Amino acid sequence: MKENAVITIISITIIVLNMMMIIVLDIKNAIMVATMAEVTTVTMAEIMVATMAEVTAAVIAEVTAATTAATTAEVTAVTMAEVTVVVMAVTTAEVTVVVMAVTTAVVKDVAAVGAGCFNLINN
Repeated sequence: MKENAVITIISITIIVLNMMMIIVLDIKNAIMVATMAEVTTVTMAEIMVATMAEVTAAVIAEVTAATTAATTAEVTAVTMAEVTVVVMAVTTAEVTVVVMAVTTAVVKDVAAVGAGCFNLINN
């Protein structure tokens, strides 16, 4: 009778230990699932932040480069046009002054020669 009681107690103890082991495994699995979900969420969030930062930096760099190039081209074109207008106006004015001076001198010389010839003919 004592032996049956001891066997019963041992059997119950083994069953309880098995149940405790199953509970511990279930808890461990639940913790692992929760941990993996948390790690995955955090990792994905960090990857998204890093990716967005990199994409944003690349886009800003490209937009800045394109804007700078377009602005430089526009400013260069406008500046060259304005410089050309000013240079042409100044050059035209200077050439006109020189041509008028030379023309006036030549006309005076021709008039003087003509007057001299007229005097020679009349004397």
